[in-house]
Amino acid sequence: MTIKAALSVVCDAGPIIHLDELDCLSLLNDFDQVLIPSKVWQEVAHHRHGALKNSDLSLQQVDVIICSHPPFQSLVRSLSLDIGEQAALSLMQNHPDAIFLTDDAAARLAAFTLGYRVHGTIGILLRAITRKQQT
Repeated sequence: MTIKAALSVVCDAGPIIHLDELDCLSLLNDFDQVLIPSKVWQEVAHHRHGALKNSDLSLQQVDVIICSHPPFQSLVRSLSLDIGEQAALSLMQNHPDAIFLTDDAAARLAAFTLGYRVHGTIGILLRAITRKQQT
């Protein structure tokens, strides 16, 4: 008997916005948890307000305290990460087995540096194709 491990994602704004533009936001329903930091939620609401109103999605808005550890803050400064990226990476610290979804190269580099799995919009689309998932 195979037990399926819960698969969670922590989202940055880019993948949510781009998947909504492609009318593919429902692909996120394939994950057990879709965690969105409040700062990212606000960014998405500003740029693509309808994306978060989709009643068919189970998106979880999460209040996050930005990590204040000096190595994290040094990484933030060196890569010029915005507040949403900082919040998402801070949330990843509480969910290290989750996948970090971002389309931003600097945020992706930060996530790799911190030891997290990372995918972007294209990764979600490719995953859906290989799983023959419908939107």
